[in-house]
Amino acid sequence: MTAITTDRAAALGEAEFIGVLRGLSSSYWGSHPFHRRLHDGGLDRRALRLWAANRWYYQRMLPQKDAAIISNCPLPEIRRAWVDRLAYHDGTAHDEGGIERWLRLCEAVGLSRDEVVDERHVVPGVRFAVDAYVNFARTRPWWEAIASGLTEMFAGHLMTRRVTDMLAHYDWIRPEHLAYFTDRIEAVSGEGKGTLDIVVRHCVTREQQDAAVAALRFKTEVLWQMLDAIERAAAVGE
Repeated sequence: MTAITTDRAAALGEAEFIGVLRGLSSSYWGSHPFHRRLHDGGLDRRALRLWAANRWYYQRMLPQKDAAIISNCPLPEIRRAWVDRLAYHDGTAHDEGGIERWLRLCEAVGLSRDEVVDERHVVPGVRFAVDAYVNFARTRPWWEAIASGLTEMFAGHLMTRRVTDMLAHYDWIRPEHLAYFTDRIEAVSGEGKGTLDIVVRHCVTREQQDAAVAALRFKTEVLWQMLDAIERAAAVGE
C-alpha cells in the first residue's frame, strides 16, 4: 500500500508561534518617520491637527470592528470578553469612553469638535485603510480578526513615550488633554495579553497560525498606510 503524504507543515510550538507574532513589532507604526517627527517635536500645528483628525476616524471605527468580531464568533466566552471593548471606546453611562477622550485631544490641538466629527479632514488614504480593516473583521474568521489586533502587544510602551514626548515638545498641550493615552496604557497591556491568549489557544494548526501571522502583518500595514497618507497630506502646502 502506498503511503499518503501531505505537504502540510507541522504546527509551531507555543513559544515559537508567539515569537513569530512578536517579531512583527519592527513593522509597527511606532517606527514610521511621521511618528518619529511627532515624538521629536518636529510637527507644526497643521500637521498635528491632521494627525489628530485622521486618527480620530480610526478610533471611531474601532467599535464597529469589534462588533463585527462579536457577530462572527460562535463562542459565548469570547463574545463576553470582547464586548467590553465596545463600552471602552463608545463609553457608558459612567465613563465618557475612548472616542470622547480622543475628541478632547483634537480640541487641544486646535480643532473644533464639529470639524472632526464631520470628517472634513479625513484623507482618502486613511479612510481606505481604516475601512479595509473593518471589512477584514467583517469577512474573515473571527480568530483572524482578533489576531489582527495583536498590535496591542506593541502599543503600551509607545503610548507611554508619546505622553512624555508630546508634553515636552508641544507646550500648548496639557496632561489632561492626553487622557486617551494615559487611560489606555494600562488597558492595552491587559488587552494585549488577553488577545494573545485567545490567538494561541484557538490557532492550533499551522494553517491557522500562518493566517494569524498574516492578519497581524495586514494590520501593521493598515497602520503604516494611514501614516503615509497623513504624511503626504501634511506635506501639501509646506
